[in-house]
Amino acid sequence: MNDQLSTLSRQWNQSLRTLFERDSDRGSRYVAKGAGLRLDYSKHWVDDAVLEALLRLLDECHFSAQRAKLFSGERINSTENRAVLHAALRAQSTDEYGIDGQSVMAEVFQARGDTYAFAEDIREGRVLGSTGETLTDVVNIGIGGSDLGPLMVSEALKPLIDGPRPHYVSNVDGAHLHDVLASLNPATTLILVASKTFTTQETMHNAMKAKRWITEALGDQAVSHHFAALSTNAEAVAAFGISESRMFGFWDWVGGRYSVWSSIGLSLVIALGPEVFGRFLDGARAMDQHFQKAPAKDNIPVLMALLGIWYRNGFGLETLAVLPYEQRLHRFAAYLQQMEMESNGKRVDREGAPVNYDTCPVIWGEPGTNGQHAFFQLLHQGTLICPADFILTANPTNTDAESHALLNANCLAQAESLAFGKTEDAVYREMIEHGQSESEALRLAPHRTFPGNRPSSLIMMDALTPENLGALIAAYEHKVFTQGVIWNINSYDQWGVELGKAQCNALRPSFDSGDASAFSTSTQETLKWLLSQKP
Repeated sequence: MNDQLSTLSRQWNQSLRTLFERDSDRGSRYVAKGAGLRLDYSKHWVDDAVLEALLRLLDECHFSAQRAKLFSGERINSTENRAVLHAALRAQSTDEYGIDGQSVMAEVFQARGDTYAFAEDIREGRVLGSTGETLTDVVNIGIGGSDLGPLMVSEALKPLIDGPRPHYVSNVDGAHLHDVLASLNPATTLILVASKTFTTQETMHNAMKAKRWITEALGDQAVSHHFAALSTNAEAVAAFGISESRMFGFWDWVGGRYSVWSSIGLSLVIALGPEVFGRFLDGARAMDQHFQKAPAKDNIPVLMALLGIWYRNGFGLETLAVLPYEQRLHRFAAYLQQMEMESNGKRVDREGAPVNYDTCPVIWGEPGTNGQHAFFQLLHQGTLICPADFILTANPTNTDAESHALLNANCLAQAESLAFGKTEDAVYREMIEHGQSESEALRLAPHRTFPGNRPSSLIMMDALTPENLGALIAAYEHKVFTQGVIWNINSYDQWGVELGKAQCNALRPSFDSGDASAFSTSTQETLKWLLSQKP
């Protein structure tokens, strides 16, 4: 694969300006639509020949068969012997998903129904705090997928929140929990502890502190009224003081970064209500169907994946910027960082052999227009070429039309400027027309020149609705899967997370004893300095 793409990329000598000049229909031909999204990929380094070569990669890696395995519940997470079936979490009654010949739909619908019923009881005031007061705030304590997904969605759909206010705590830094709880009333707060094993270090540390916050204000008996668990460890949940009726589980075939559709989304169901959350699931399901049924050349996740492969393995480009021109998607890039880099940040293939090609790029980004005044200078005139995903909506949600038109004008202008730039000759002529001297125009023109030819996608939707948000997330999920198939890596384990955790557990006692002799001299000296600064 790598040699083939490298050869093809070395032969590539067309600029985006030339491609558009030669093809008047390019802006309408290089477009894919599905599940409420519109992908314009015309501003990419592709023509029909390149696209055909990229599509051939799918046949070479038996993509269709691998995709069938994903949706049929085969154990494609080979290092953990698990299926990858998060698509089942957004299924409807007419769908069927199973593992080893056994349907999972009854338990999926049962779990969904349990979370919906509990959420409705809270929203309607049938479940109260220990003092009989209505629960007005929900604090979700988790980390990674147990935090990033619900937090991102709650921000994206904030105008639709009509229930208890959601709050999120993830960092083991005590400031995070402190700052969230500082403005809340223990008597009207429900705390969700989101940890499948109920042993996640950061989550349980914060959960114990939150428990003290509740008991110091309301007494030990209040724990059962003010906590619920998103977990499968019944024994540990009971030991914490949470009743089994308030334990909402999920399955080992749901990876953390793909779990927002499960009981991990309980904070969202409480805040938004089951109807809105159901619409969110429906949008993801529509993208599942598009991904399964649309021809590859019209398939949004497949095209996104192939473009990423083209740049990563053909040109060696190392990053992808995700730039939502929608303020309420301000946590979307952070969410994708985990989804993509934890999934495809791998250096060995499915058989455990080192790969001899690059895998996942660095994913980063901020919302427009803020990013324009921070890092767009590098995107336009820096030496780094960074493909970009611009995300925009046709219609505003809970804001004025003029602001939204200005926002979208900025988005399109940035994509246009990155693609076509501004030549030195054009800059020079413009300066002369504005009265600059010839010598001054010659001196300044190189500084004001934009090389252009910087590729980007436009990912569009009519508005930031629950359905469209669900489809957008699912599109990136399936992009990750497709790239993992092409790279021949396991996108669904994350062993790289574990080493640092183990080292932390081994090192923590050193902060009490002062002895870090089992670690490097750098760590020993750092610990010595840290301890010397204590009052």
